[in-house]
Amino acid sequence: MKPLVSILIPAYNAEKWLGYTLKSAVAQTWQRKEIIVVDDGSTDGTAEIAKGFVSKDVKVVSTSNQGLCAAVNHAISLCHGDYIQELDSDDLLSPDKIERQLAALREGDSKRILLSSPWAYFYHRPRLARFIPNPLWNDLSPADWLLTKMGQNLHMQNATWLVSRELIEAAGPWDTRLQYDQDGEYFARVVTASEGTRFVPEARVYYRNSDSNRISYIGNSDVKKNSLLLSMTLHIQYLRSLEDSERVHKACVTYLQNWYYNFYPDRPDLVAICQALAEELHGHLEEPGLSWKFAWIAPLFGRKAARWAQRVFPESKSSWLKRWDKLMFEIETSKAPPDYPQNAFGMERED
Repeated sequence: MKPLVSILIPAYNAEKWLGYTLKSAVAQTWQRKEIIVVDDGSTDGTAEIAKGFVSKDVKVVSTSNQGLCAAVNHAISLCHGDYIQELDSDDLLSPDKIERQLAALREGDSKRILLSSPWAYFYHRPRLARFIPNPLWNDLSPADWLLTKMGQNLHMQNATWLVSRELIEAAGPWDTRLQYDQDGEYFARVVTASEGTRFVPEARVYYRNSDSNRISYIGNSDVKKNSLLLSMTLHIQYLRSLEDSERVHKACVTYLQNWYYNFYPDRPDLVAICQALAEELHGHLEEPGLSWKFAWIAPLFGRKAARWAQRVFPESKSSWLKRWDKLMFEIETSKAPPDYPQNAFGMERED
């Protein structure tokens, strides 16, 4: 019998995009599937939209608001799948994503093989997503995958993974202490428990770049900064449990340096922890620099103003791009056939 795949969708105040996400889940060409939506105490129309999709394959449950990690853990406890597909409530899967990944399994493969796939950002129109390969888009051992991620400041979007139940159970639950980088920490743990990744280039994920209040935006949140440092500390532990070499130490120090700007200088407590971690790895963290686009502000208005501009201006630019794309999206969807967004796939732009 073909394996059952559980598509798990945690949702909180997701009424704007949840319908599109569910359409992409229902439209999967892999027929033996179940879809579980966990409405995490939403205060908008999320539950009503989800219930409009209820069928023999789609189940909707509502809980009090406990956060992303608790919602995913609850979905896992309810599902019966041999493989698990986690899907955020505003992202999209290409129609054959799951089928292509399962087709990549070979006779005699271990259940600990972790299936991955390409992903690309989009604002509103998935057909404009640009799939730009990076070194993680390869078959890699657990140690090489984590070393590449941390040493080159890369990541994989969480919906790219298709995970066996055996691997889910080996990795353990999502860490409810985390309010930022929850998926990064969790899938680093899944990779650590795996026998390596298998990259399936034809299976595609569309990652919606949503508003600045998204869960992946840190801003000035001390809670998210604390969470980020905890996740980073755990990443380092996972990699060192696989290999504790000079190249691993170097990659870990680079990893700390790349994210150091989130703590320096406003959180001296976290700065001290980062420096202590770097020293344990025989390294040292330098004061975060300013890009050339914003360095000129420092002599005129001070480094604090320059750092603020470096953080805020890219978000402002992104906001204008989103507004333009939203206008085009509304024009297109007013003329779109009922199967949108499925009809939008297949015209992706590639570099």
